[in-house]
Amino acid sequence: MSSPTIRRHSVPVRVGGIAVGGSAPVVVQSMTNTDTADVEATVTQVKQLADAGSELVRLTVNTTEAAAAVPVIRERLDAMGCPVPLIGDFHFNGHKLLSAHPACAAALAKYRINPGNVGRGKKRDEQFATLIEIALKYDKPVRIGVNWGSLDPSVLARLMDENGKRAEPREPTAVMHDAVVTSAIESAQAAEALGMPRERIILSCKMSGVQDLISVYRDLAQRGDYALHLGLTEAGMGSKGIVASTAALSILLQEGIGDTIRVSLTPEPGGPRTQEVVVAQEILQTMGLRAFTPLVTACPGCGRTTSTVFQELAQKIQGYIRTNMPIWRGHYPGVENMNIAVMGCVVNGPGESKHANIGISLPGTGEQPSAPVYVDGEKTVTLKGDRIAEEFQTIVEDYIERNYRADRA
Repeated sequence: MSSPTIRRHSVPVRVGGIAVGGSAPVVVQSMTNTDTADVEATVTQVKQLADAGSELVRLTVNTTEAAAAVPVIRERLDAMGCPVPLIGDFHFNGHKLLSAHPACAAALAKYRINPGNVGRGKKRDEQFATLIEIALKYDKPVRIGVNWGSLDPSVLARLMDENGKRAEPREPTAVMHDAVVTSAIESAQAAEALGMPRERIILSCKMSGVQDLISVYRDLAQRGDYALHLGLTEAGMGSKGIVASTAALSILLQEGIGDTIRVSLTPEPGGPRTQEVVVAQEILQTMGLRAFTPLVTACPGCGRTTSTVFQELAQKIQGYIRTNMPIWRGHYPGVENMNIAVMGCVVNGPGESKHANIGISLPGTGEQPSAPVYVDGEKTVTLKGDRIAEEFQTIVEDYIERNYRADRA
């Protein structure tokens, strides 16, 4: 699938077996919310995220128990046939944990370091250096991730002081944006001075406001060729989090900025963590940047579609696709490019169905109780009766088997 824009040039980075930056596709990642010390719960959630399509998964490593659990988690995932790279999220005590737990340092595919939470003054430099030296020892890349909520106060104070001496001082918001970017760039330069190659550095500057994020990443993209991780931090819950993340990330991606993304959603109570993976994939796929799963086109409904049949069928087909994608990825290469249309009446139904690989035009209010099915633009059958949903699903299954099976002649 071709990109709608020219990608910004960035230095490629390898994270485990995954390429980030350069000419590689934009990578989807996520983060667990289990206690990492709880091996069973963490392994289960990592597997769920990987099955949903997360290509990198980040774990909180904040205690001795969590650090000790990481190599066990890695072993358990490998035994399950789940090779997804694991990223360690370190704040405050990462230098101590990685030094004390070499098996953890070796098991992780990347370390996430927040310059604002490494330390203060001389200790900051020493502890940052320890983190970089360990990354070099184990041949691991690092993400230097600045968050506006945990910005290094010394950088902000320095830039505020410089701004106060200007003949025409800038607005405080502009200085804060500059401080976030400056913190990332200076930390990356410090890592390079310690021997870390640029092809092992990824930068991020996360903000919680859409316009703030766009402004900061535009500046960051202009100030270097480091690979960039995109994400709106603390995006929120439900539709607010989805809309805010989509608005911010889509603009930057359209401008060619961003090499890997995470959608940081607050899950509904008891809701699936995998939703953030689905949203990230759908942002990339609807923009034409990547394909992850067959797309289901469905009309919104109107007065012509008082029946809920088309809604129920669209929901069933979409759920069926998501459930089966972990298996289909290995057995049906290319199936992610497939398009399915589930339409509710004769206004747009036949036309949309003809444009899809497979489409069905269900009867609207007062229409004949029949549903023509189109395969690659040609009407092939008309379904009737109470088993339309089951029969249509069988048609979809047969089409996938016939057109995408890996060993087909």
